[in-house]
Amino acid sequence: MQSDPFLVEGVSVQPLALEQACARICDETSTGKAFSVFTINLDHIVKLRRDGAFRAAYRRARIVLPDGFPIVLSGLLQGRSVQRTAGSDLIEPLCAQASRRNLPVALYGSTFETLARAARYLKARHPGLDIVGVYAPPYGLDVLSGNASEGVDFIRNSGARICFLALGAPKQELFADRCAGEVAGTAFICIGAGLDFLAGQQQRAPKFFQATGMEWFWRLMSDPRRLAKRYLECLYVFPSVLLEGFARR
Repeated sequence: MQSDPFLVEGVSVQPLALEQACARICDETSTGKAFSVFTINLDHIVKLRRDGAFRAAYRRARIVLPDGFPIVLSGLLQGRSVQRTAGSDLIEPLCAQASRRNLPVALYGSTFETLARAARYLKARHPGLDIVGVYAPPYGLDVLSGNASEGVDFIRNSGARICFLALGAPKQELFADRCAGEVAGTAFICIGAGLDFLAGQQQRAPKFFQATGMEWFWRLMSDPRRLAKRYLECLYVFPSVLLEGFARR
């Protein structure tokens, strides 16, 4: 199978294995140019169809990885060798490489308690990892407003070469895109609830559900009131993703 990028909803997706993706991200930091890393899934496709700013951020992302069975299946239909990579999957292997390569890391999003716990966990797991700062923005912050400039300044002044953004979609992608235009030399990695998982604030689906592409079902059963509408919308766009994969074979 090929390893070239494939298209989903007009977005170029890189079929990189997890370690390959982390090595590529660390290599790209040496260019001195800031960039963003997204992980596309069906929920993002729903949002791409509604939100022009979100789509524009995706167009400018340097690396987009496949998150979720439907995206993986679309890649397979297009003749690519594809593995699923969720944003939360990137944290530990990236921190391992950052520790070896002396790349400073910053954590942004969630709550201060979560960030502090996650930072302690990551430093214990990866000796030598340099976490140069954590920043928890106010709840409900508009990441494109002037009020978010303090967070942008924090990242710029921290000297971080890798910044994990834990805000959820589409906020984290919009903020990553903004930061990539205002901060030099930093990789902005969108990771959703990844830090909450590490800090023990949320529980991720068991490995069985992750491996079988059923993590969404586990999450739905855990919080049906909040997620039922979202997953119905994802189910609605699923057939078109498959049809696009067939058409691009």
